[in-house]
Amino acid sequence: MTAETPGTARTRIRVVDAFADRPFTGNPAGVVLLDAFPDDTWLQRVAAEVNHAETAFAHRLPTGGAADWALRWFTPATEVDLCGHATLATAHVLHTTGAATGPVRFATRAGVLLATAHADGTITLDFPTAPLTPAELPELAVETLGAEPLSVHDTGPHLGDLLIELADEKTVRALTPDHRALARHSRRGVIATAPAEDPSRGYDFVSRGFFPGVGIDEDPVTGSAHTALAPFWSARLGRSDLTGLQASARSGLVATAVRGDRTLLTGNAVTVIEGDLLA
Repeated sequence: MTAETPGTARTRIRVVDAFADRPFTGNPAGVVLLDAFPDDTWLQRVAAEVNHAETAFAHRLPTGGAADWALRWFTPATEVDLCGHATLATAHVLHTTGAATGPVRFATRAGVLLATAHADGTITLDFPTAPLTPAELPELAVETLGAEPLSVHDTGPHLGDLLIELADEKTVRALTPDHRALARHSRRGVIATAPAEDPSRGYDFVSRGFFPGVGIDEDPVTGSAHTALAPFWSARLGRSDLTGLQASARSGLVATAVRGDRTLLTGNAVTVIEGDLLA
């Protein structure tokens, strides 16, 4: 396929539900393929217009380099360093449109990220494992979140979240945090997590992600958060391969595999909207 540049007649835009095997579940992301990145103002305005948690912008790179495509992610409010679901959505678009075959290497703010499509339709992302360091949660933040943490960890520079372990799945599902107040206690947001109440349901741990610091009160399914969740629960459960459920209203499953300083994230995606951006 041929991408189009802003200022020409039309720019193709798609909305893809990521970490979803059917429409209207998982996490929707805008995907725009370009010939080159225009100015940041245009990218941010498009992301604000799309108004999903992330919109991904990608363009092809010259052959023979360390990466195949350049990739950037914007929330409705700002650019971010790392996004899992919009990377999955972009890889899905590249493979379903024939723009790419085989593994795809993305050049991003977080380094080169690899996406591999499989015969069953799933896509595996190869991301850096988030470094976890113990942290403290201010007492005011405990009141803001509405639950007492068992442990708190900082997730490092690319995520900028606080990973908060709670007592059980019911507590995670029942959270009703003050999003505005929560924005004062981390750079990007808060990941709340607990072990699965019943692992026979197909997941090992549960989470919810609140990111008011970048304009997202609650994210439906956060791939990047699982680069912290996977090593956290792998250490506790004694297994490197796990499945996480992000228990938002849309919900979604993320299969995780910790491989040292890399974490593999696997999921499905489905395109739900395809059209032309006229501005």
